[in-house]
Amino acid sequence: MILIGDVREKLKELPDQSVHCVVTSPPYWGLRDYGEDGQIGMEDTPEQFVANMVEVFREVWRVLRDDGTLWLNLGDSYAGSGKGRNPDGTVHVSAMIAKQGSSAGTVMGNVKGGIVPDGLKPKDLVGIPWRVAFALQTEGWYLRQDIIWHKPNPMPESVTDRCTKSHEYIFLLSKSRQYYFDNEAIKEPAKYPFDDRASRADSRAGTSMNSVGGKTGIRFGGNKYGDSDDPKHATKSGNEYEATGKRNKRDVWTVTTRPFKGAHFATFPPQLIEPCILAGCPPDGTVLDPFFGAGTTGLVAQQHGRNWIGCELNPVYAEMAAKRIKDAEPQPKLFI
Repeated sequence: MILIGDVREKLKELPDQSVHCVVTSPPYWGLRDYGEDGQIGMEDTPEQFVANMVEVFREVWRVLRDDGTLWLNLGDSYAGSGKGRNPDGTVHVSAMIAKQGSSAGTVMGNVKGGIVPDGLKPKDLVGIPWRVAFALQTEGWYLRQDIIWHKPNPMPESVTDRCTKSHEYIFLLSKSRQYYFDNEAIKEPAKYPFDDRASRADSRAGTSMNSVGGKTGIRFGGNKYGDSDDPKHATKSGNEYEATGKRNKRDVWTVTTRPFKGAHFATFPPQLIEPCILAGCPPDGTVLDPFFGAGTTGLVAQQHGRNWIGCELNPVYAEMAAKRIKDAEPQPKLFI
């Protein structure tokens, strides 16, 4: 189901603690004017943007179960970047393209310098992701982890006084100390599934296995206390591991960006949010995306047997997302 309108109002239509997991990517501050009244992201200052984020996620807190999680993707920007709304109030090229359907070359002459908020200098990194994360932490959210989305194919930059940016953040937040997290569902292949560093070092040195009692423990790629009697599966303390060939998922996720031809704006890749949904939402549970956009969260949730709810301010995007999800299999389930 897609709720069309301002997220701060539409979330009020949902019952308390009615969703298991929230996966979302809000509009980045100062980067794009979507041409909608009341939109978030075009605030004059970072502080105003953060205040709006806090307001939204207060309502998210209400509809999220006590054992639920929030997976929040946010990108950063530079003061005076030339993106977003110009200092004189005129919109940036991206908004002109969106509204007029024109190319960048035909409107670039109208673009002036970007925003330089009070307290920042031109070229300052604004630090929006961490400003929002710390504000939510102050509000009572547990800030559990910062996950790095590593982009192998980042947007080219012509800068010569810093490195090309090739990452964004995904913050994992929770309402409670204990929460639903299916660690097994997102484990990844172990690099050395049936050996440990000690045995590999011994092998290179031409010596025999070296560990307590002649046993070599699997430090990676196993579940504790399995039934195997193979001495290679034992730890130094004598506990045994069941060799699985898998390890806990790391906090750097390498995912290639992929454009969605139906939209002029950026969408996060399905592969990026699959772990969020698999780990954060039980089968037949409900995933919420307060900033639905092209509907990627709903699409991935549906494909993995989860229900979904999306909020979207722009009716055109909502229609696009609904068609995209409808055309995919299996069909979404009814949940409220």
